[in-house]
Formats: sequence, structure tokens, C-alpha cells
Amino acid sequence: METRKINYFQISEKKIQEIEKSNTKPSILLHVCCGPCSCFPLLYLTPHFDVTIYFNNSNIYPEKEYNRRYEELIKFLSFFKQDYGYDVKVIKTDYDNDKYNLDLEPYKDEKEGGNRCHLCYEKRMKEAYDFAEEQKFDYFTTVMTISRQKNSQILNEIGKKLEKEHQFTKYFYSDFKKNKGIDIAREMRIHYDLYQQLYCGCKYTYQQGLEKEKERNNK
Repeated sequence: METRKINYFQISEKKIQEIEKSNTKPSILLHVCCGPCSCFPLLYLTPHFDVTIYFNNSNIYPEKEYNRRYEELIKFLSFFKQDYGYDVKVIKTDYDNDKYNLDLEPYKDEKEGGNRCHLCYEKRMKEAYDFAEEQKFDYFTTVMTISRQKNSQILNEIGKKLEKEHQFTKYFYSDFKKNKGIDIAREMRIHYDLYQQLYCGCKYTYQQGLEKEKERNNK
């Protein structure tokens, strides 16, 4: 029997309403993987939270791709500050793809969306959540629920699990793709001419990205 899906968008809306009524602006650490995926989440969160971005994505391969995605994020944030008035701080961790992949290598032959991906989500979310707890952020969340390729039910289950492992920082449930979030994100990406990657990021999906790029160039 299929488990009933939880409407995480409704949960996030309820939390936003609670924050508005409290007349406070809590801090939130936002795990971000790239510029395009941060567009709508930042638009949604910044009016209600003091947002700090955490860029810990050693899963991205190769390093030049990692650097490009980070640079596009910084590019977007400059436009975001100019157009919306929010100066969002970014914390960037050291890049170490070889070390990061030690845990993922046993699952290298799995299809995208399986155990390898779930482990990858949790590794990055846990690292970011640990930092949020250490620095006493009120909340933590990730932009990854904006992606059609990522299961928001699984991401939020990981967040729920991690919240139980931390005493101070609460998890902000989300499904950023809902309520036209994915459409708004696309419009913003096009408007700001942001680089749209053709694969998730890891070396196990890198070949797929090269093939997609070849197909696009041949059109």
C-alpha cells in the first residue's frame, strides 16, 4: 500500500504565517547547490527570514563545474540584492570530490534517484545542519526541493531525521516547486541569464550531461 504523500508546501505556508504573527525574523541557514535552484527559495524566504547560504557541494564534478555553479550563484545574488534589496551572505566550504565520493562509490552503478542520491542529499544536509546548530541558526533547510528530479518527500524525511539529532536548530519543511515555484524559478533563471546545468552534478551523472550538451548543440 502506497504511503500518503505529505503536503510540505502547506506546512511551510503555515510556518510562515506563524512567523508573521510573531513579528520576528528568525535566522535560517539555506543549503544551496547552484544559482538557478536558489532563485525561488530566496524569493520565498527572504521576506520572513534572515537568510545565510551554505554552499557545501563537493559532490559536483569536475572542479571547473563546481566553480562555475558557485560563480553563477554569486552572480545571481548580486542581481537579487539589486532588485529585491536583500544582501544574502554566503558560506563556502572546501572542495574535495575524491573524499566526498568514498561513501558514494559502492552505489556508482545505481540509476539517478536511488540510494546513491539519497545518501548524497543526506551527507550535504547533515554537514550544513551541523554548522547551523553550531552557529545557533533558528532554522535550516535546502533548496533541493525545487528540483523536479528530486523527491521532496525523501528530502523532508531526511530533514525530519536530522532535526531529531539536533537540539537547537529547527528544520523548515518545504516543497519549493509547488504553487508555481518551479515556473517562477524558470522565469528568474531566464531573466538573469543564469547557466542551467544539464546534469545533477556528480561524476556518476557527468556523462549524461555531456550527452545532453551534445544533443543540444546538434539541434
